[in-house]
Amino acid sequence: MMLSRTADHLYWMSRWIERAENLARMLDAHYRHSLLPHTPADMAREWKATLVSLGVLEPYLEKYGDISPRSGFEFLGFDRDHGISIVSCLNEARENARAVRGTITSEMWETLNATWLEVRGLDVSTVLEQDIGDFLEWVKYRSHLTRGVTLGTMLRDEAFHFNRIGTFLECADGTVRMLLARTRPTVVSILDDQMIPDLNGWTLLLRSLSAFEVYRKVFRDAVTPRRVAELLILRDDLPRSLHRCMSNVYEHLREVANDASAETERRAGEIDAQLHFGRLDDLTASAGLRGYLESFRTRIHDLGDRVAQDFLVPVTI
Repeated sequence: MMLSRTADHLYWMSRWIERAENLARMLDAHYRHSLLPHTPADMAREWKATLVSLGVLEPYLEKYGDISPRSGFEFLGFDRDHGISIVSCLNEARENARAVRGTITSEMWETLNATWLEVRGLDVSTVLEQDIGDFLEWVKYRSHLTRGVTLGTMLRDEAFHFNRIGTFLECADGTVRMLLARTRPTVVSILDDQMIPDLNGWTLLLRSLSAFEVYRKVFRDAVTPRRVAELLILRDDLPRSLHRCMSNVYEHLREVANDASAETERRAGEIDAQLHFGRLDDLTASAGLRGYLESFRTRIHDLGDRVAQDFLVPVTI
């Protein structure tokens, strides 16, 4: 059995990489939205929804006071004080990779290290003023590159499985947060009424999750909030859907199962089964779409805590 400290570094290395990509995708949605006609009030509402979904509204307001696009990009892209920005995530991924250089392949280390060295040398003001879109595409590209190198060079042993568990838990967390940012905070009886009816925004969400072309292939019709929710929650063949992510989490948890992890494996399998056999109306019947998404987020956070308890380094206070 792999040492818990090694498993811990591999798990968090992959989570930090995926988190950086998720943040880039969230910011990409805002960047694309900023290119469309909108009122300042609409823009502020969109940014507030994202900050709330990330749980960082209070630290943002403490630092900047008012909500503005430039401050939002700066805070979520480059802030190093709160450890929640893209730059902070890439730094954490690199530090975890450095701790297990003997376990990961040299190609993985070189990819992560090069990513950190490049982002560390960026001029923040220049990026914010000239090419924020290019920067976000670069972050996604480096994440794709790291994932490809991992799949192409890593032995399918326990190290690989812990890496993938972290990746897919974080991917699910990112997708559910982006969906939460596009649902209303009030719960009503009709599914479509729980969603912000800005169809441009839902199209941008699909594009930000690399799912717009898939949507067109599956539905061959206009973009509607209900269909977007069905695609991003229930499609097993969409890489960033909740169903696909949880199927992978369950699969890789089974590969590293130990005497203490039976309940963790059961809970992951339960979530996977509900997504596999469930229908959107049934899943959202009791609490509405937003309530379901919030419950799902709580469940995967609980799953992450259980993974840490069963396999990783215990947290000491």
